[in-house]
Amino acid sequence: MHFTASNNECGVREYDMDGFQLVNHFLFIRPVNLDVCAFVPMLYYMAEEGDISDSSDYVYEEETDEEYIPDFVDDEDQNGYGSDTSAAQARTGKDIQGIPWRGMRLTREQYRHGRLAQYENYEDVPLSGETADKRYKQTSKGDNYYEFFYNSRSVKPTFLHFQLRNMIWATSKHDVYVVSNDSIMHWSSLSQNLTEILDFSGHVAPTEKHEGSWLEGFTQTRISTLAVKDNFLVAGGSDGELVCKKLDQQGVSFCTRIIYEDIALTTGIEIYDAMSGGKHFITSNNDCGVRVYDMDGFQLVNHFRFPWPVNHTSLSPDRKLIAVVGDHLDGLLVDSSSGKRAATVEGHLDYSFASAWHPDGRIFATGNQDKTCRLWDIRNLATPVSVLKGNMAAIRSVRFSSDGQFLVAAEAVDFVHVYNAKLNYEKRQEIDFFGEVSGVSLSPDDETLYIGVWDPSYSSLLQFNKRHWYGYLDSFV
Repeated sequence: MHFTASNNECGVREYDMDGFQLVNHFLFIRPVNLDVCAFVPMLYYMAEEGDISDSSDYVYEEETDEEYIPDFVDDEDQNGYGSDTSAAQARTGKDIQGIPWRGMRLTREQYRHGRLAQYENYEDVPLSGETADKRYKQTSKGDNYYEFFYNSRSVKPTFLHFQLRNMIWATSKHDVYVVSNDSIMHWSSLSQNLTEILDFSGHVAPTEKHEGSWLEGFTQTRISTLAVKDNFLVAGGSDGELVCKKLDQQGVSFCTRIIYEDIALTTGIEIYDAMSGGKHFITSNNDCGVRVYDMDGFQLVNHFRFPWPVNHTSLSPDRKLIAVVGDHLDGLLVDSSSGKRAATVEGHLDYSFASAWHPDGRIFATGNQDKTCRLWDIRNLATPVSVLKGNMAAIRSVRFSSDGQFLVAAEAVDFVHVYNAKLNYEKRQEIDFFGEVSGVSLSPDDETLYIGVWDPSYSSLLQFNKRHWYGYLDSFV
């Protein structure tokens, strides 16, 4: 049993009732009353290790005829989604998230200082983040590779499990798919239209017949992870469900449940072009398994087992190796055909939940709860090429740009870092905001970076566009 205490000095504290010890201390923008405190369980899904929480369990209802509106919401929120923010407005001083700092008790700088000082990173290995903070220094910030373009408040990104943050996927610079509560939505930044693609709150069943497909479908599936590539979408559920859809066709193509155990969480999905042609996808699961499916007949191609729950996998560009990370300090490289261990990478201080390959096929990255992203060269795995330290939270999502120039590393909250791979990751852009990160995604042409932000009042989809430098030579005739 735990209890929370809200205070007039902008704090919310969480205590356990066994030893009456302070578990968490959160700092908010204004003095916190009981109403705002009711949103705290939604903001942090980390009350118990591995707990899977549904935000619908935490809907606050007050016995009053008046609609509840938090006192830190700007006026425009009372009449709709709140005001979006454009690049032009941001240049004139408007906060990119629309937070009205001038009416707040704390300035943005004071609030940021408090967040950095008081945020407690979730760890499975005690003091892993503190140890990493002492051992490693951050690379220099200040570069600007992606420029703020638009903040869409009508898009409400969410996530199910606090350790899994891959809920955003861009298929072009104008098209992005987002998990929002019980639905998967499509957002067009060009037309500013938000369209529901799949609704999991009710019944979802396949319209095609394939061997192994559950024709009866599923009811009230809770989406824990997502992958979208080209015209294919694959969603994974908290009870081992897989739902596959072709975006250019109506209905769902395939449904199955790949795990029948109590611990059945689908933790990661990657869709890729198979060397033999066609598309495959690979899933990682809490049952210590990694499974490979083809997307023609949706049949299981390979099933590999590991000694610990697998949190994320990624396939090398040449399709020969799979990077595997999970509930263990070490990561693995395994043969994609046999699942046999090819190498072990050692150095992280906690469990990893993210991985990605550089397009050159030599470098891969791992994101960890020790607040670091480590880069490894398969030609020499004795030590990491670089250790990139975050500001305050676990690195829960990593992405390389398709041209290999940039690495995007997302912390669980408030910060996304863009590292310059061409400068040996020694320079970075720091994108600073407030809220939980539901996912990050670069468009296939690297022109657009999308960041999903969840917050009780300021949920939104942030869009950053790649900066270009043009040089011109004078010509003489």
